[in-house]
Amino acid sequence: MAAAVATGLRLNVGCGSSLLPGFVNLDNSLTARLAQIPVLGQAFAALLQPAQRTFMARARANGIMSADANQLPFPDRSVALVYSSHMIEHLSRDEASTFLREAMRVLEPGGWLRVAVPDLSRLARDYVAGRLNANRFVELTLLASERPRGALERLKMAVVGPRHHLWMYDGTSLSRLLQDLGFQDVSVLPAGETGIPDPGTLDLSERENESVYVEARKPGPAPRQ
Repeated sequence: MAAAVATGLRLNVGCGSSLLPGFVNLDNSLTARLAQIPVLGQAFAALLQPAQRTFMARARANGIMSADANQLPFPDRSVALVYSSHMIEHLSRDEASTFLREAMRVLEPGGWLRVAVPDLSRLARDYVAGRLNANRFVELTLLASERPRGALERLKMAVVGPRHHLWMYDGTSLSRLLQDLGFQDVSVLPAGETGIPDPGTLDLSERENESVYVEARKPGPAPRQ
């Protein structure tokens, strides 16, 4: 029987525009940081894409917290649930491990972690089956990017930074990473399913056409209801 989640703090780390009611929504993008400093936001607005300007307005209106995933601003054992969707692939392997250790630190004993990432195995199967050619396969992995062209694009790269993936995972490799870091009850789940007894407003099928979902718990007794 699955352990219960306490009615404690819930984090949505690297939320982007996918805000979750009832969660503390955290993002470390330049756009989220600029949202907290309106004067700078206006100064850099010309360098942002329309979608980024829209996100900056949403971040300001909805109180998205600007925070580094590798230094979560919460005390030890203070969080019941950590959720992260399509974020850790933008971190290096060492950074991803640091984030997951931070998740372990802030989670209560028995607290839950749910991670969604682009599924490398799905892309590989489509490529081997001939449903993707080589160029499209590399493009969809986002493991490479074109060089910026022109002074404005180079300035954008310097200010905003790269947006391609730094690593990719499948269910097996992500599960092994969590196990190596000390998480227990690690499981790969299909879209729409969870072992979390009270998932709240979690989107259990977020980006299901490209994602793999892995859940795990911090060792220890389940948090009290």
